[in-house]
Amino acid sequence: MTRVLVAPDKFKGSLTAAEVADALADGLLAGDPSWAIDRVPVADGGDGTVAAAVAAGWSPVAVTTTGPTGRPVTSSYAVRGSTAVVELASAVGLVLLPDGVADPLGASTFGLGTVVRHALEGGAREITVGLGGSASTDGGAGLLQALGVRVLDAEGNDVAPGGAALRRAARVDLTGLHPAARAAHFRLACDVDNPLLGPTGATAVYASQKGAAAEELVVLEDSMTRWAQVVRAATGRDDSRVAGAGAAGGAAFGAISVLGADTRPGIDTVLGLVDFPGRLAGADLVITGEGSLDEQSLHGKAPIGVATEARRAGIPVLAVCGRNLLSDIQLHSAGISAAYALADLEPDLRRSIRDAAELLRRTGCTIAASTAELAPLSTRGES
Repeated sequence: MTRVLVAPDKFKGSLTAAEVADALADGLLAGDPSWAIDRVPVADGGDGTVAAAVAAGWSPVAVTTTGPTGRPVTSSYAVRGSTAVVELASAVGLVLLPDGVADPLGASTFGLGTVVRHALEGGAREITVGLGGSASTDGGAGLLQALGVRVLDAEGNDVAPGGAALRRAARVDLTGLHPAARAAHFRLACDVDNPLLGPTGATAVYASQKGAAAEELVVLEDSMTRWAQVVRAATGRDDSRVAGAGAAGGAAFGAISVLGADTRPGIDTVLGLVDFPGRLAGADLVITGEGSLDEQSLHGKAPIGVATEARRAGIPVLAVCGRNLLSDIQLHSAGISAAYALADLEPDLRRSIRDAAELLRRTGCTIAASTAELAPLSTRGES
């Protein structure tokens, strides 16, 4: 009996990772009903991280919080024992901007802090935070404010939410920091090495992707500079140049400086949460994938992390994707024997997105029918 571990990420704009795994598994079993399929949806530390943990048996907890612009939203986190997995994207992410309208100066991470506080008050003492998909550049100030930290102006008033308001910050008061936050250990799932400030910092590299115009970039860099100064005065440490401090609009900076957080690559974090090494035991084949296999995939995306772990265990890996822009050499160097692209079945992008589940079922059936021997396979679906 062939044992197959199906471990895809989401197909962005089309299917969740769990939906991809289900469709692919249906196709595999249609092609060969004797196969034993283990479905392990994964993520790269951003959107889908909590869902991956829940699919692996963690318990979901719903919580009402505020989105990036302060509107109420329903978010969730995952818990197992005294450990919680929190996802920035599901609380204050770009996907939660009202009507998709960016607010680069006013967007805040306060809602993320509300979720973290809920987890802490529920007994969590190990907090993993997936940092992908941020809508704000506030240096983590909102996150900390939700946990009891006060950011004060020269008159002793609390500054408003958002990055721009931090230009007025004169002092950070840590005395109200939630006691549970002081005792907890925080880990950030983070795939970038940008510092908080400067030409490779949070503002310069990422704020324009969140809607900031040229003049707003100047405001935000000034704000982050001021924020770094007042945090240093309060904590006695300067983490503004630490690699990764600029992640998620500098949210990593606030968590590192005040909460003592450490960082770990996103996919490595998720694979640990879902016990991927344990699930690999006894597998004959691993199938991973994401919407687009491209150059970005090679830099910390989920399929490459899955393939790396499988290769260490000596298990062959196939990939499914909406489109494949990688060469044979790139695929094989990453540990992927073959890539099956939905674009080869349906070249029209809109139809491919709309019919992704059915196309994945067809792909799964093809894989099962053509993979009698799990030897190195030729690449398919290459562009």
